[in-house]
Amino acid sequence: MEGLKEIQKLEGHTDRVWSLAWNPLSGLDGAPLKLASCSGDKTVRIWEHKPSNSWECQAVLDDPHTRTVRSCAWSPSGKLLATASFDGTTAIFQDVGDDYECVSTLEGHENEVKSVSWNASGSLLATCGRDKTVWIWEVLPGNEFECVAVLQGHTQDVKMVQWHPTMELLFSCSYDNTVKIWADDGEDDNWVCVQTLAQSNSGHSSTVWALSFNATGDKMVTCSDDLTLKIWGTDNGKMLSSDGFAPWSHLCTVAGYHDRTIFSVHWSRDNIIATGAADDAIRFFVENNECDTLVDGPSYNLLLKKEKAHDMDINSVQWSPGENRLLASAADDGTIKIWELTSVSC
Repeated sequence: MEGLKEIQKLEGHTDRVWSLAWNPLSGLDGAPLKLASCSGDKTVRIWEHKPSNSWECQAVLDDPHTRTVRSCAWSPSGKLLATASFDGTTAIFQDVGDDYECVSTLEGHENEVKSVSWNASGSLLATCGRDKTVWIWEVLPGNEFECVAVLQGHTQDVKMVQWHPTMELLFSCSYDNTVKIWADDGEDDNWVCVQTLAQSNSGHSSTVWALSFNATGDKMVTCSDDLTLKIWGTDNGKMLSSDGFAPWSHLCTVAGYHDRTIFSVHWSRDNIIATGAADDAIRFFVENNECDTLVDGPSYNLLLKKEKAHDMDINSVQWSPGENRLLASAADDGTIKIWELTSVSC
């Protein structure tokens, strides 16, 4: 039987916890498991798994943000942490011997910054916000950042930005019900929208809250206020257009499992999709390997549903980067929980 074991509840935030980010070095080559969380209490907390097998708060970053911290993301090296705030700024913290120093503050968005994401090499940082724009920042020596593009195309708040895991493609999802894909056309950092995934091409009919890629980067899952998950795919070897971009196409819709907004979705290294929703539950989905995908397309089955995983809305679910099946979840109740998914055969 599949099971979900609660490892520990992490308490300390005094307001809702919006977002979580595992340090990418967590559990690799003996490195400790490390997790960042950000909250409506204007702080970021760094949590670390100790040899005693307990999780402890290693640091509280309470400066420089003056409003809710909505999103956090580690650089690929695990040394820099970017945090996006409703105060209109993005802060960059550097890990110096487990002491975190704010080394840069990025300004430019007109109001709330909703999400932040590093590209695979750590050379670019993307931010998005309520002002309907997506900004791309180049990382320069000495912890300097230069804005190289302001992308305008969404007609409503941009909820999330996420870089593709291997290609220089940026994905953004919005209150305007769409996902946009952005690429550099090779001319003086001229970033353009190369594809829009909308209701007209089997996209969502309401706000798209989040997206996540599978381990190989050829599939993507999106979640929405329309209570569905949508699976998208691309074939980088066979579907290249004249400009070298491989379009994404709708593969299937996972519907009928959620009855309230799906706020977060994350795809694990071993192909398990986790969701967090406004009904306080965490759900896990796996691909149905018994169907003929060549004929019918892929389909996904509900593996497990954890009712009342938190006392309030679940805002973020994030798989750990290591081999173990650890999942972190964060909610409006101000807590973070560490879970282990056990005895799963996929």
